[in-house]
Formats: sequence, structure tokens, C-alpha cells
Amino acid sequence: MERTSEINRKTKETDISVRLSIDGSGKSSIDTGIGFFDHMLEGFAKHGFFDLDCKVDGDLRVDGHHSVEDTGIVIGNAIKEAVGDKAGIRRYGHFILPMDDALVLVAVDLCGRPYFSFDAQFDVPMIGELDTQLIREFFYAVSYSAEMNLHIKVLDGINGHHIAEAMFKSFAKALDMATSYDERIEGILSTKGTL
Repeated sequence: MERTSEINRKTKETDISVRLSIDGSGKSSIDTGIGFFDHMLEGFAKHGFFDLDCKVDGDLRVDGHHSVEDTGIVIGNAIKEAVGDKAGIRRYGHFILPMDDALVLVAVDLCGRPYFSFDAQFDVPMIGELDTQLIREFFYAVSYSAEMNLHIKVLDGINGHHIAEAMFKSFAKALDMATSYDERIEGILSTKGTL
């Protein structure tokens, strides 16, 4: 059975619709109004083998903050819903991804408890039209909405574009691992019997 979700969220600041398939092939249709953010979400879908449709109508006349943070909330909710009861999945995922000068580690635990650690700095305020401060806000929102532990650590890197792209792709690979099935797992992978 394909694990999919559709989430719509409308506030006075943003109107967001997301359709996510965990068991996809990497196809995406992204329109957030922020070109570089679109590029990052396309990479996330492609390298995680997730099918992702994401349409964002946000108050970009103010800045990108609400659009990026709220997209993180909706994608986090979509991940949580699509994963379902977590029976048979690996639960944990990790990946170290190189991209030219950048090297980024991401670790995920789909434990039902939100925790976020972000060890990264950007030397530039903007990458394209994306405020680099919002990259942290996006991942924070995803981790809390999906109720996952999410650790992101930049091990090396000079170029902001490469660092950001390595984050999104590494997160995709770690999440793909965490959501994948292992035939040895019966029920939920927890001594408590629930996540």
C-alpha cells in the first residue's frame, strides 16, 4: 500500500497545499515563489525518492519567513501522516553527503518526539531569493511537525549553495532510510511497543 498524504493549511500569511508519497520515484512539482527554495525541495524529492507536490502562496511582500517556515510545518505534517503507524520501518536514518566543498551529516529518528539540533553557519545572508536564516527555520518546523529527532551538522564547506543543497539531499537520504521497511522488524521498532 502506497504511503501518501495530502495536507492543506491556510492562514492570513500563507496558503499551502502539499501532496507527498513516501513510496514514490522522486517526481516533484514545486512552486513556493522562492526560486532557490523550490530547487532545494526538488532535490529533497529526487534524492529521497519521494513524490512531492507543493504549492505555496505566501506574503512575500513582507519577506520569505512565513512561506518557508509554514512550508516546513506542512511538509512535517505530511511526513507524519504518510508514514502512518510506523510498523515495520527502520525508524532511524542517517547520511553523510558530500557536495563539492560541502560535507553534511543528517541523522533522523522517527520516534514521535520532536528534537532539533542544527550545527551550521552561513557566511552569506542570501542564496538567490532565500534568506539563509530560514533554512534553520524550515528544518526546525519539519522536525516538530513530524515529531522526529533531527540532527544536522555541517562537517565542512565554504560555498553556501553547496552547504544548503547538501543539507536537503542528506535529509532526504536519511528520511528515505528511516521510512524504509525491514523484513526483520515485527510491528514497531521500540521496546515500549509504540512510537
